[in-house]
Amino acid sequence: MRACERLLRYIAYDTASDASSQTCPSTQKQLALAQALAGELLDLGLDDAHVDEYGYVYATLPANRKDLPVIGLIAHMDTVDVVPSANVQPAFIAYAGGPVTLKNGDVLTPERYPGLEARAGKTLIVTDGNTLLGADDKAGVAEIMTALEALVSDPSLPHGTVKVAFTPDEEIGRGADKFDVEGFGADFAYTVDGGDVGSIEFENFNAASAVYTIHGVSVHPGSAKGRMVNANSVACELNALFPRDEVPERTEGYEGFFHLCDLRGSVETCVMHYIIRDHDRERFEARKRLCAAIAARVNERYGEGTMELKLVDSYYNMREVIEAHMDIIRRAENAYRAVGVTPVHEPIRGGTDGSRLSFMGLPCPNLGTGGLNFHSRHELIAIEDMDAMSAMLVRLLTAA
Repeated sequence: MRACERLLRYIAYDTASDASSQTCPSTQKQLALAQALAGELLDLGLDDAHVDEYGYVYATLPANRKDLPVIGLIAHMDTVDVVPSANVQPAFIAYAGGPVTLKNGDVLTPERYPGLEARAGKTLIVTDGNTLLGADDKAGVAEIMTALEALVSDPSLPHGTVKVAFTPDEEIGRGADKFDVEGFGADFAYTVDGGDVGSIEFENFNAASAVYTIHGVSVHPGSAKGRMVNANSVACELNALFPRDEVPERTEGYEGFFHLCDLRGSVETCVMHYIIRDHDRERFEARKRLCAAIAARVNERYGEGTMELKLVDSYYNMREVIEAHMDIIRRAENAYRAVGVTPVHEPIRGGTDGSRLSFMGLPCPNLGTGGLNFHSRHELIAIEDMDAMSAMLVRLLTAA
């Protein structure tokens, strides 16, 4: 079965995760796909395939050559909940270049979506424009499954032990929370999660969250002079203290940023949620110090206790770990070249389960899947890119 056929089966499952949930998995509907994947792995002959108590799917393909390393492949089952994710209606487009018109009338142009034109001559899988596709990361799941089937179907392909894991809740930053690194037992692993075919990602942001709680004083506006402290106004002052150009919409590449994700308040109380990102650890620490200095400045002006700051690290740049294991990067490069794809290294302007897993003792760079426009109603992927990625994974697992 081709990877694209598997993708069409998997996207029929609505697996959106939920950041407000305190359970693992965060949504029970992820378990339906987890059980289906475990069953598929059992059918392939991976006899230990199972879903654990937290909704993680684990399985092992035994080695047919004992001198090869134990390699892990990981993808996540959940999708974002920021756009509709149920009742996905896929369509196929023989793409010759230029704009793409979806069923609902939305038009995707190469100008708005860089990378679209590079897929000319391929068959695209798109949505009707009303939901996301779910290729992030069901395409990764499908490509891993297809590679496993290739190994099972051809015993002459030499491979070491292959460890497989499909995880819940990656999209809400919890995909590694309950991951059993010791039980997984891989020497190293790769997440297969997003990006163009050819991409090898082992640099990601250092990340933290900063939550400011502003305590104001509510007084009748008619008699407020000298007495009212408007928490909303203080929030505006606070935001103005950050560098105005160091925001997501004005940065790229290795440039870090502060991002105001959410602001909710009244005169009495206002809560502001920022995320802090930088690839460089020293600059990252400097950004956190600035957040603390801004809180101190507000308290100095309005009185101690006006401002509370909760600053929490989220994850770190996996390059700190991967630099000691560059052989696994070379392995991925060689596997891409073997299937006619030029490898490309790009910094991730975000995070990945591979980052946290690397710091948990499992070196784990990320590989592309071929998708484009993730987290969007305009998400798409090319069938030929999925085929190339599946073939690359076979070479990755069979290289001596």
